[in-house]
Amino acid sequence: MADVMMPQLGETVTEGTVTRWMKGVGDTVDRDEPLFEVSTDKVDSEVPSPASGVLTEILVPEGETVEVGVKLAVIGDAGAAPPEAPPAQPDAKRAVPSVPTAQPAPPAPAPSPSPTPPPGAEAPAPPAATSDGTDPVLLSPVVRKLLSENGIDAAEVPATGAGGRITREDALKVVDARHATAQRAPTPASMPTPSTVGAGPAVPATPSVSMTSFRNVGEQVVPFSNMRRRTAEHMVRSKATSPHAFIANEVDFESVERVRKAWGDRFKAEEGFSLTYLPFVARAAVEALRDFPLLNASVVDDSLVVHGEVNLGIAVDLSHEGLIVPVIHRAEEVTLRGVARRIRDLADRARNRQLNADDIAGGTFSITNDGPFGTFFTVPIINQPQVAILATDGIARRPVVVTQADGSESIAIHSTGVLGVSWDHRAVDGAYVSMFLACVAELLASRDWAAEL
Repeated sequence: MADVMMPQLGETVTEGTVTRWMKGVGDTVDRDEPLFEVSTDKVDSEVPSPASGVLTEILVPEGETVEVGVKLAVIGDAGAAPPEAPPAQPDAKRAVPSVPTAQPAPPAPAPSPSPTPPPGAEAPAPPAATSDGTDPVLLSPVVRKLLSENGIDAAEVPATGAGGRITREDALKVVDARHATAQRAPTPASMPTPSTVGAGPAVPATPSVSMTSFRNVGEQVVPFSNMRRRTAEHMVRSKATSPHAFIANEVDFESVERVRKAWGDRFKAEEGFSLTYLPFVARAAVEALRDFPLLNASVVDDSLVVHGEVNLGIAVDLSHEGLIVPVIHRAEEVTLRGVARRIRDLADRARNRQLNADDIAGGTFSITNDGPFGTFFTVPIINQPQVAILATDGIARRPVVVTQADGSESIAIHSTGVLGVSWDHRAVDGAYVSMFLACVAELLASRDWAAEL
């Protein structure tokens, strides 16, 4: 027997609303099979079953909001029958779906491979037929849509999920590989001509409460939204937990700028969005963490837990209402183009409330990017339980001193910006972080970025 609990969908989320049950009482369910949908301030997500068996009880009906950790349902052993419905109570707070209220329940039929969904619920996505005639593969709606949009047969995707299921990460790997294969190697004749440096920093959207409204009506009280309140609580908790320290370096982005000029037009034509500085910084940070793994870690009691994978969080602003940090899992396996694609995808889905639980879980190191707003110096707050967060600021053309091949010096115009790291001083000291930042700067200046495009 296993209890189904309301999950923690994000560091600052404390409650969620059950929007749909994909199974009814008496239905069989497999471990990791989508069981219900939940909506929070930041995420609308399918939640998989924690165990295989029979759904014997639904304790929280669709539409009800409960706190994280509340028991939602019970999964019994295969063959278990649902409990008898209790006598109806006039003031009962919760109505349990799929339980008769007037007539005694008939004997439960034997579970079938295609159970009938509860009244009012959509049927779960059917298994995907494979092109080679083998058994169909059970896909979540998110994976099914991803494969369909990219014209990929489920049989082409190596599955790593429980029971041979295809996860979203499995599908994305195949999508990335197909994009890479479809792109022709550049030739001198087809290389794009250098373009001018892009326009200035983006102008942030106007907040919902503007200074004009204050001038018109005088002082106002603007209550925190639930998302704003949870974000604030998380920030205060982080400052109380970690002794924050900060180091910043000025970084020369001229090598990155040359690649962006040469490849910008072609990249946008192929991908549908611009090649910004952020993917370069993310890739350089991930590579540097190979040599400085103590920053890809968490403090647990009096120990430092160093993580074996780099799960890179990218902070996303949700229309000035709060922050969410979706995660690029196993970022050390992804190329520059793949990182750019993942950042774009996660940011778009975050703003459209289309992230799922996996998208925001398991981060080990984070980046916050204020650079598009033209900032000069940002001191971020650590995203608990991580020990470090990297901040990127505005990049602009500035005069710098450069050393020529013969050792002489001259003045040149380069693209430069500031990168800074807030870190937990319990984990490491300043010298370690300074060397990490120097490594990031060296990678940005010297890596063959064009090879990853």
